[in-house]
Amino acid sequence: MLTLTSPVETWAHRVPADVKLGLLCLGTVLLYALTAPAALTVTALAVLALTASGGALFLATALRLLRPLWPFVLIVALWHLWLHDLRGGASIILRLVTTVAAANFVTMTTRLSDMIAVITKLATPLRRVGLQPATLALAVALVIRFIPVMVIRTGQIAEAFRARSTRKPRTRLLIPALLAALDDADHVAEALRARGGLG
Repeated sequence: MLTLTSPVETWAHRVPADVKLGLLCLGTVLLYALTAPAALTVTALAVLALTASGGALFLATALRLLRPLWPFVLIVALWHLWLHDLRGGASIILRLVTTVAAANFVTMTTRLSDMIAVITKLATPLRRVGLQPATLALAVALVIRFIPVMVIRTGQIAEAFRARSTRKPRTRLLIPALLAALDDADHVAEALRARGGLG
C-alpha cells in the first residue's frame, strides 16, 4: 500500500508529529469559528503559502491531492447558487478546502509510524474501557494508507471504463470501486491474520 508521506524533505518533516497534529486540531477548531469569506480566504492563502514553503514539487503534489474534492465543491456551489446564498457557499467551500489542505500538509510531512505512536499514546487511557490503543492506531493507519490507494484504484477503473465506452462513468464507478475496496480490505485482513493479528 501507499503512504501520503512526501519523499520531498522539508523543514516541516523535522517538526514533531504531536506538535503538528495538535496545531492541526487547534487550527481546525479556529477555522470553523470564522464566518466571513474574507477571513477564510486569508486563512486559505496562509495554508497555501505554508504548503508552498516546501518547494514547487511538494506544492504540486499537495494540489494534486486536492483533486478528489472537486465533486463536493461543485455540489456545494450549485446548491448555494440555487439558494442565492453565495456567501454561505463560499464559506463552506473555503473551510473544506483549507481543512483538507492543512491535513494533507501534516500527513505529507509526518511519517506514519510517528502518527501511530502519537495516537497510541493519546489512546492509552482508553484501556480502562477495554479498547486497545494499538487497535485504534492500526485502524487510523489503515485509513490513511488506503486513501491514496483508493484514489489510484478509482482512477484506474475510470480509465478502463472510458476505454470501453464513450459514455461518462459517473455513478457507474461506485460498485466497482466498492468491490475493489472490499477486496483490498480482505487481503489486509488475511495478512494480519497470517501475522497473528496485533500480537
